[in-house]
Amino acid sequence: MNILMLSDVYFPRVNGVSTSIRTFAEVLTRQGHRATIVAPDYGANSGQVESDAVAPYEVLRLPARVIFFDPEDRLIRASAVGTLLPQLAARHWDVIHIHTPFRAHQLGVRLAKLTGRPTVETYHTYFEEYVGHYLPWLPKTLSRLFARRASRYLCHGVDHLIVPSEQMVKVLDRYGVRTPSTVLPTGIDLTEFVGGDGVRFRRQHDISLTQPILVTVSRLAMEKNIAFLLQVVARLTQEFPSLLFVVAGEGPDAPRLKKLTASLGLHRHVKFFGNLDRRTALLDCYRAGDVFVFASPTETQGLVLTEAMALGVPIVSTAVMGTATVLRDARSARISAQNAEEFAGHVAHLLRTPEDRAAHSAAGRGDAMAWSTDALMHRVVALYAQLGCCDEAAGSGDPVVG
Repeated sequence: MNILMLSDVYFPRVNGVSTSIRTFAEVLTRQGHRATIVAPDYGANSGQVESDAVAPYEVLRLPARVIFFDPEDRLIRASAVGTLLPQLAARHWDVIHIHTPFRAHQLGVRLAKLTGRPTVETYHTYFEEYVGHYLPWLPKTLSRLFARRASRYLCHGVDHLIVPSEQMVKVLDRYGVRTPSTVLPTGIDLTEFVGGDGVRFRRQHDISLTQPILVTVSRLAMEKNIAFLLQVVARLTQEFPSLLFVVAGEGPDAPRLKKLTASLGLHRHVKFFGNLDRRTALLDCYRAGDVFVFASPTETQGLVLTEAMALGVPIVSTAVMGTATVLRDARSARISAQNAEEFAGHVAHLLRTPEDRAAHSAAGRGDAMAWSTDALMHRVVALYAQLGCCDEAAGSGDPVVG
C-alpha cells in the first residue's frame, strides 16, 4: 500500500503532531507499506537534511516562510503547492492522509480531485482553544466562531476523519461536522521507551540523588498551561524546600514562563532544559522524575502521558479532552482538577509515600500497553482498506522504502 501523508508541520519542529506523523510513517513502513511525507522546509541549518536522509520512508520538503506570530512554524508557499501537485498526481497513491488544515489540506484535497483517491484527515488540534492564544486581538466569541466554522468546512472536504479521542468526536459533532469518523489515537512505539537512566541525568546536571524532582515534557506555549504548574510548584516548595521542577521543551511562551518563575521566587526550583534528544537524554529526563506532572486542557492525545507511563514515572495530571481518554482506568496516575491546591496535594502525597509511588511506577508499563502503536496501526490500515484504498488490509506486497 502507498500512503501519502501531508502536513504543515514536521520535524525538526518538535510537537505532538510531528511525533504522531513520524510514528505513523515508521510503523506503516515496518508493516511493509510505503509512506511518503510532504512537509515544510525549515532551512539548511535546521538538521532536517540529516534526519530525512536516515528515515526509512520518503520525505518531500516544500519551500515555506516563517509565520510572524509563531516563528517556530512555517507556512508552505502557495507556488510550491502548485508546482508539486502534478508531480504527485503522476504517482499512484492508495490513500491521501492529511494531518493539518492549512496548505497541506489544500494540496490533499486538490490531489484527491485529480486522482480520485480517498482522503483521510486526522483532527490533531483543538483549534477552538488554541486560536485565542495566537490571535489575542480577536474577540474570544469571534475567534471561537471562526475556529468552529473553519473546522466544519475543512472536515466536510475529506472522506473520513481520524479523531484521537471520544471527547473530540463530541466537539466535532457539536460543530455540526457530519463527515464519518473513527476514534484512533496514534499511541507510541513502546520499543522506543525502555531504559533511560535517571541517575545519569541527575549527575550530569548536578542534581542531588535525594532531591525530589517533578518533570514535565511539553511545548512551551500558553495553551499547555505550564504557568499553572509553576503555581503548583510554588505551593509545594513550602513542604519540600529542595524540590526541583524540570521542564523539557521549547516554544514561544518560554520568556513569559521564565519571568513568571522569577516573580514567584522559584529560580532555585525550576530548570528549563529545552528540547532533548528523544532517543537518549529525554528518556533519562523522564526517569529522573519522582512524579510527571501535566495540566494541558487542549490535548487531543496526550502522548507524553503514555511516554511517562511506559517509563514507569508516576503521574499527576488533569484529565481533559485526550488526556481524559489516556488516563481513564490508569493505575499509574492520580487525576486532579485544575486547582493548584488540589493538584499540589496529589503530588505531595506521592512525594511523601514511597510505597504508593512505587505502585504507580510498577503499573505504568501495563497502562502504556493499551496505547501500543503496532496494535493501533493495524486498525488504521484496516480503515484505509475499508475506504477502498487497496484490495487487502495486510499490505500490497510493495517493497519497503529505505
